[in-house]
Parts: sequence; structure tokens; C-alpha cells
Amino acid sequence: MASRIEIVKYVADQLEGAGNIVYKKMFGEYGLYCDRKIFAVICDDRLFVKITEKGKELVPALSEAPPYKGAKNYLLVEDVDDWKLLTKLVKVTCEQLPEPKPKKRTNKRKI
Repeated sequence: MASRIEIVKYVADQLEGAGNIVYKKMFGEYGLYCDRKIFAVICDDRLFVKITEKGKELVPALSEAPPYKGAKNYLLVEDVDDWKLLTKLVKVTCEQLPEPKPKKRTNKRKI
């Protein structure tokens, strides 16, 4: 089941204090980015945040689950209404994620 855009927009709005939040459609689901770092996905209308040491320390009660079959585990955030906790979680998670690699430019010639 594909995620509803209303849910994605709501979660993105909840996270506005964490940084520049952007969402992108990915195979019927959505990837969430903060300041160009992908930190979470929304699958089946559920928020999955990448697991980091500091993220687990902040919210140890969150369960871990894969967002889709064959994926590694993420933190499953079931309460997306607590914007203060969500914002803290995103900030500490993104602090521990690597910087995005610069995109390589390709020289495509028009024929």
C-alpha cells in the first residue's frame, strides 16, 4: 500500500524545526531528507527513522522494524504528533549520519 501524501506532509510539517525538510517519492513511498541527508522513510503511512546510537539513546522505547521486505531495521515512530521529540530525534540522527556525497556531473552530448 502506498503512503498518503497527507501523512507525509503532516510529518514534514511536524519536523520543520529540525532543519530544511524535503520529501521525495520513492517507489510509491517517500524518503525524508534534512539538510540533504536522508534520515527516514515513510512506508505504509508509518515513519521509519534510521538507527543511530544517539537516536536509540534518546528514545530507547521505540521498536525496530524494516520499512519493507528485505530492508534493514529502522526505528519505528508511531507517535508523530509529538513534534518536540520528533525534532530532537531527527537532529541527533542527522548529526551522526555522513554528509551526502557530491553528485558527479556527466557530460552528455546531444545528438
